[in-house]
Amino acid sequence: MDKSKFEEVKTGVQLIIDLIAEKNAKEAGNKLVEVSEELDELLDFAEEDEDLMEVSRYQVLLNQLHQKIVGLNGQSTSSN
Repeated sequence: MDKSKFEEVKTGVQLIIDLIAEKNAKEAGNKLVEVSEELDELLDFAEEDEDLMEVSRYQVLLNQLHQKIVGLNGQSTSSN
């Protein structure tokens, strides 16, 4: 599989992390959905075990980031 596809996911994940750091839960959530869709597409076309493992790593990371975003949403409602 083309490694540049994973670079796009990596860049998206970094943007999500940056948005979380800025406490911008809405934009982080939107970007997470976008990156998740890219990852699902990569999974559909993954043929090698190495690619499947890479997709799996990103899925775990996105799940952890989702939990952080959910936590931010809880904080933002109490501070508004």
